Amino acid sequence: MKLVWSPERATKAYLETVKSCKLFQESGVAELVSAMAAGWNAKFIVETWSQGGPIATSMGLAVASRHTCGRHVCIVPDERSRSEYVKAMSEAGLAVEVVVGEADEAMDGLVGIDFVVVDCNREDFARVPRLAELSQRGAVLVCKNANSKNASGFRWPSVVEGGSRRLVRSVFLPVGNGLDIAHVGSSTGGSSSSAKGKRRWIKHYDQHSGEEHVIRK
Repeated sequence: MKLVWSPERATKAYLETVKSCKLFQESGVAELVSAMAAGWNAKFIVETWSQGGPIATSMGLAVASRHTCGRHVCIVPDERSRSEYVKAMSEAGLAVEVVVGEADEAMDGLVGIDFVVVDCNREDFARVPRLAELSQRGAVLVCKNANSKNASGFRWPSVVEGGSRRLVRSVFLPVGNGLDIAHVGSSTGGSSSSAKGKRRWIKHYDQHSGEEHVIRK
């Protein structure tokens, strides 16, 4: 199976998120991410959050998980972050599963993830998508605040290269402080180790759309 886009589901999640987040100002990040997660029918959404961070994106993902009947997990670094996150989400009438810990331990046991959102303001933001056990039908990976210094020099091939992962395409969107999005293809039968050793990444930047197309040969 592969990820299949549903415009109807995406629209419903988008509109509900607009209503839920009308008091927040995040330049459309929450609405867009919610529509993407719902539109791709994400069944297992994982995000990262830390104390003091905005909550709108989390609300959008919670809305999306309701539309897909999926699981939504938030990874926080410590108990103070967990307490603040749970309080904010509860006040919004939303319940989300929370895991406390660093990426290595927090990702242990989370299998079949098909939608990931991380914040580039965190120094270890790339570890979560790199360690994620992705769904066999593919996944969408999102880095928000992609214009931050921590994201300087970041490229998706460094995250998805190796194993059965296959980068289909990636795109940078000037929404909020930047959204860097990658679509990882469904698992295939794989290839021999000798063939993998000869493969290389070829990148092409579309100056008109801002998209970065990555092809593995």
